[in-house]
Amino acid sequence: MGAVRQVVFAHGKESGPWGSKILALAEIARACGYGVLSPDYSDLPDAESRVARLLDLVPENPGELILVGSSMGGYVSLAASRILKPQGLFLLAPAVGLPGYGDPDPVPIAERSLIVHAWQDEIVPAANVIDFSNRHRIELHLLNSDHRLISVLPTICLLFRNFLRLW
Repeated sequence: MGAVRQVVFAHGKESGPWGSKILALAEIARACGYGVLSPDYSDLPDAESRVARLLDLVPENPGELILVGSSMGGYVSLAASRILKPQGLFLLAPAVGLPGYGDPDPVPIAERSLIVHAWQDEIVPAANVIDFSNRHRIELHLLNSDHRLISVLPTICLLFRNFLRLW
């Protein structure tokens, strides 16, 4: 039997486990041969509780693992990567450089990481993500959108499909 291939999503505060971005990306993941998991974190207001839930749900050394996080879920995926050591981190408007998170500068641990962010993000300033990407040498795509990134979902889907095809 082949290795398990799994994409695990982490949503932000303003969305749920099966919002429009996750639905679109999950369809791509399935088409590329991945199983998908999108836990519900809406009952947990703080990032560290969400990290703990993710770590409880995904075993260490789970096979081929891609973590996808949006906003606070981006922080959750980053923080969990230290333990889960996924092959990939795909982050959408990740909550980095914001007060109130456990680790002000979570170090990404993955074979490959990619960030998609918005120039007009009113929640996570683009400058925070540019600085984070520069410090950690992460591929960064800055798009003309707001924090939700819905207006550029077709571009995100193209980037995600190409990201998954590397494996």
